[in-house]
Amino acid sequence: MSLGPIEVLMLRFPGNRFRGEIAPALASLIDNGTIRVIDLLFAIKDENGVLDILELKDMEGDLSVFAPMASELADTLTEDDARVLAQSLPNNSSAAILLFENTWAKTFVDAVSRAHGEVILNERIPRAAVEELIAARAGLSVQPA
Repeated sequence: MSLGPIEVLMLRFPGNRFRGEIAPALASLIDNGTIRVIDLLFAIKDENGVLDILELKDMEGDLSVFAPMASELADTLTEDDARVLAQSLPNNSSAAILLFENTWAKTFVDAVSRAHGEVILNERIPRAAVEELIAARAGLSVQPA
């Protein structure tokens, strides 16, 4: 099976206020072929620092909207992976840990491979950094989100 670039993304939700609002945006990325979710876990740390890991198949309530996103590669991320990634979470916060394929790039990746090319740098630039650069060039100040 040929895959596009794979990424892991961890999103923190302070105060354990996550309610599933990102599900429609994520579903749209899946539906239009931009990404394919490989695996998704949630790490929830209570006010005492007790960490609970939820897999897609275990999600209930507000998180159940993510269950249909499971792929044939679900369970790629393990509970141990999630515990390592979530160890720095502050108490009373949650994290969504998303492993996904950039399906939009698959054709390009295949072409690079056929041309015997190699990726030597691939770095994501945070949106806030780009906004600061644009504002600085325009002589404006950017307020933190």
